[in-house]
Amino acid sequence: METDRFEALIDAILAIIITILVLELPFASTGTWDALYELRYDFLLYAMSFIVCFDFWNYNNNLFSIVNKIDSKVVWSMGITLFVFSFLPYITLFVGEHFFLFFPQFVYGLYFITIVILLIINSKLLKKTDPANIALYIILNKQYSLYGTIPLILIGIFIGYFIYPPAITVCCFISLFGVWIIPKIQYHLK
Repeated sequence: METDRFEALIDAILAIIITILVLELPFASTGTWDALYELRYDFLLYAMSFIVCFDFWNYNNNLFSIVNKIDSKVVWSMGITLFVFSFLPYITLFVGEHFFLFFPQFVYGLYFITIVILLIINSKLLKKTDPANIALYIILNKQYSLYGTIPLILIGIFIGYFIYPPAITVCCFISLFGVWIIPKIQYHLK
């Protein structure tokens, strides 16, 4: 199976998710700076969620540019990943509404971990589907950043449970920049 139409589907779903994210941003109750300041956590979470969407698109765009073929297992695995990914606007709104409570923060961290686990599963299925693709093997074998996300967010969950719930969002944020984006920049600079 060729990947062009599948990539277009991924792009369309991510465009819809980003649209829903921006539509879910709450409006300021009045036209003052104070009213905007009250929404700072909503805007922070929107920015993080946008970066997650963009990074997911970039990851898949780069990955599928070297994939030669896919099968039904890859399609269904990516479908499940996109299904879980589609909850991002809801989870973002949930955390924004209850920023200092543990449970919404926990759901946000668990969401990040779930997406990472699904990406790892997708990587394994892609390697099985296209075993002769050496470039794919090289790229997918250097995914230490995905594995590093899980313990980092688990640390945030631990800190969030016992001390400060927003530590989970902070660890998710650190995982975005420290574990996903910076290693990619360093990889491209070499």
